[in-house]
This record gives sequence, C-alpha cells and structure tokens, in this order.
Amino acid sequence: MRIPPSFEEKNTREKVCKLKKSLYGLKQSPRAWFKRFSDTLHKLGYKQGQADHTLFTRIDVDGRRTILIVYVEDIITMRDNNQKIEKLKHQLRKAFKVKELKELRYFLGLEVARSKEVMFISRRKYTLDLLRETGKLGCKHASTPLKPN
Repeated sequence: MRIPPSFEEKNTREKVCKLKKSLYGLKQSPRAWFKRFSDTLHKLGYKQGQADHTLFTRIDVDGRRTILIVYVEDIITMRDNNQKIEKLKHQLRKAFKVKELKELRYFLGLEVARSKEVMFISRRKYTLDLLRETGKLGCKHASTPLKPN
C-alpha cells in the first residue's frame, strides 16, 4: 500500500506501508477496489458516466456499445455481441478474481426476463413483496388514490 499523501515526505516517496492486517473489510477498501476497477476500464477504452459513476460505456468503431454497471462488487455487462463480452471477461479476469454467475434474473429489485429478440425488465416481484410486507396485498386499486384538489 502506498503511503497516504498526508504522511508523505521527501525521503518517503519511494517507500510503501507494510500492512499488519488485510485491507479487505476496512473503510477504504471499497474505494481502493473501485479506483483500481475504474482505472482498468479506462485503460480498456471505457468512459465513466457523469450522472452515475458506476456506469461505464464503450462505443466501438462499428457503433456497437458495451455497457457495464457496478454495484458494490457485482458487475452487469450488456452487449449485442457475445464475442466482445467474452473478450471483456477475459481482460477482467487478468486484473481481478472473477466469479461468473449465470444469466441475470434479479438485481436490486429488478426482475429480468428475455427471449431471443427482447429483454423485459420489471419490478413486479419487488412491488408484490412490498405490498405483502405492508399488508396491502389484498387492497383494491384505484386510478386516482386521492380526490383531486
């Protein structure tokens, strides 16, 4: 680990800190991991989103787009070309320990279903669970829950 900027002096610039315990689990570990991850993606030609810093995109010469979304240490990749996705996974495996899961079905309350041509994203399960938790599952729906004005 490099010496933090507040502790640097002229003669310590080439030195490093010896950790007495693992960096994993410390407050700065998520920030250090994300910095390393985003630096890796920048080197691969990805641009980080301005409104959402966990969104990375890359547009190839042929106009095809690759999208990555990161939540904690989970990464979702989207692309219309499977060969490019495999290449990206290979590049990420070089830099990180990667555990690949099956196709996405649920993520942060989103339910994902797909056919050959279309991907459907829904919050049906999340909404039903929320209604069940609040005891509102059997309630009748209304087009306007409150009287106007």
